[in-house]
Formats: sequence, structure tokens, C-alpha cells
Amino acid sequence: MLIKVLGPGCKNCVTLEKNVREALTRLGVEAAVEKVTDYADIMAHGVMSTPGLVIDGEVVSYGRVPTPTQVAELIQAR
Repeated sequence: MLIKVLGPGCKNCVTLEKNVREALTRLGVEAAVEKVTDYADIMAHGVMSTPGLVIDGEVVSYGRVPTPTQVAELIQAR
């Protein structure tokens, strides 16, 4: 599983990455977590409002910071 956190490094982006890692720990799931800060790469995913969350190539959230519980639900749905 590959999870990407899209954003320039703002507070919300940092919080989202933390929430992703916490959700993975809670679930006991191993995944690669990649931070994407390049605007061209972010735009290539069609995300106009950061932070964005991409799981295995699918944008599952953008423009908000899901809680660790919400992130866990998104991961489990994949």
C-alpha cells in the first residue's frame, strides 16, 4: 500500500501525515507513506486544495484534515 500526503508542508499537512501514521499503527498495517510537496505533482492528482490524501493512486480526501479514525476507515475501505 502506498499512501501520499499532498501539501506544501503547512501545519495541516504535517497533522495529516501524523494522523496517517497513527491510523496505520492502530490498524497494524504496513504502508509506505510519501510526502508530496511539489505543486506540479499535487496538481497532477487533481487536488486544488491541500492537504490531500491519496491511497494507492486514488484521491480519498482533500482540503481537510481527517482524524486518525477517519483515516483508518479510508484505509480499511481500500
